[in-house]
Amino acid sequence: DSSSNGFNFKGIRDYLDCYRSGKLTPSQVAKNIIAMLEDCDKSTPPLRAIVQWDQEQIMLMAEASTARYQNKCTLSYLDGIPVCLKEEFKVVPYHHRVGTVYLGTEPETEDATVTRKLREAGAVIIGVSNMHELGTGTTGCNPNRYHKIARNPYKSNHFTGGSSSGSAAAVAAGLCPVAIGTDGGGSVRIPSSFCGVVGLKGTFGRISSHGSLPLSYSTVSVGPICTSVADAAIVYSILAEPDPLYPYGLKQPKATLCDMCAPDLKGLKLGVDWTFFKACDAEVLSICEKAVEHLQSLGASVVEVFLPEMEEVKVAHAICILSEMRDFLQPDFNKHFHEMNLDTRANMALACQFTALDYITANRQRTRSMRFLQEIFTTVNCILTPAVPCTAPRIYESDLVSGSSDLPFTVRSMRFMQLANFTGIPGLVVPVGYSTAGLPIGFQVMAKWWDEAVLLRVGLKLEQFRCHTKKPSIYYDILS
Repeated sequence: DSSSNGFNFKGIRDYLDCYRSGKLTPSQVAKNIIAMLEDCDKSTPPLRAIVQWDQEQIMLMAEASTARYQNKCTLSYLDGIPVCLKEEFKVVPYHHRVGTVYLGTEPETEDATVTRKLREAGAVIIGVSNMHELGTGTTGCNPNRYHKIARNPYKSNHFTGGSSSGSAAAVAAGLCPVAIGTDGGGSVRIPSSFCGVVGLKGTFGRISSHGSLPLSYSTVSVGPICTSVADAAIVYSILAEPDPLYPYGLKQPKATLCDMCAPDLKGLKLGVDWTFFKACDAEVLSICEKAVEHLQSLGASVVEVFLPEMEEVKVAHAICILSEMRDFLQPDFNKHFHEMNLDTRANMALACQFTALDYITANRQRTRSMRFLQEIFTTVNCILTPAVPCTAPRIYESDLVSGSSDLPFTVRSMRFMQLANFTGIPGLVVPVGYSTAGLPIGFQVMAKWWDEAVLLRVGLKLEQFRCHTKKPSIYYDILS
């Protein structure tokens, strides 16, 4: 339970309170959402968070949930909760376009594993959300005819971050308290940070990727984007388990929320590599340093650590993710080159330059980096960093027409993200404040493989650091 003065995002608990008290039914909420989705499409500029939705589908799920509440036989804490999924996932009956104009020409007939699990939990899927084309960038800039550019609810002339752009925008704008994204180079955590919400990248393999386009099989993890850490924990506890259709997560230990609600952080050691930590904008650094002090005040000890070979990690991660994407997208690159956005073409062309030797060397670096982390995690429970070194960049008129390709920004925005993708450790991003321009600033906590519980424990305490939450300039109060 989190209560503070002023604005609060509506989370899972708010929806459950309405349903249990009889104040609102899931069907009434669904009607509100449909009205809001129509409004989003007509607004200037359009929010473009949800790119495919169907009134009949939404109402069917909501009416089934309403009946379960009336009969007191709900399926889970997500029963009746509005959710959306990134277009990278298969969701019946929508088109599985993955941010392109050429994929998903027919409506999908089979759900991804996470889609199925959300349905089994009783969630109301309100549609599929916008994304950077094929997940190839960190802005969320996708000017093609089906997608357009998702707008940051805090400032509509700024990007949301990518590639799970629409997922973060939908949560921050109040359209749903839960969205699902994928993260191969920060694609859950960057937009969560830019849009002022919580993003969890699970351990590699923890949540099944079956039914999402396998763009990069060694770096991509699935995770929830939510309005609070508690909500992220609920979604994680429902989605995190082995899936026979997804071999990478079969041997995982059971997911727990052990000690998540402990009253303090006594006994926890939090590692900071200060040289690495400080390479960010002054405003970001100032707030993130204070967030570290806040965690210390709750009984955690802050330990200085050294993260070795981070330049090598940066290059090796880029080689791995781009080589794997190029391998998977080779037929598309040959056949649909002229239908791709310009920045996608540029990234794929860059990927052509890597050799088999580069890929093998990059994977040797991965083994080294995992060994370094194993050593570090014998001395600390978590590693702390800012989420992104800067706040969300501006959208320019030319971006709406020809897209945006800014390689220095892409590299910089991924600075604190790549280690977790490259080595498979989990990472949690929590909003901790705002820039003087009113844009959100996020903080990241990483932990050893399969230890999402400690991330959520620290994340709950990080939420207390932000003394107030600013209301986004685009916000729909579905429960009012």
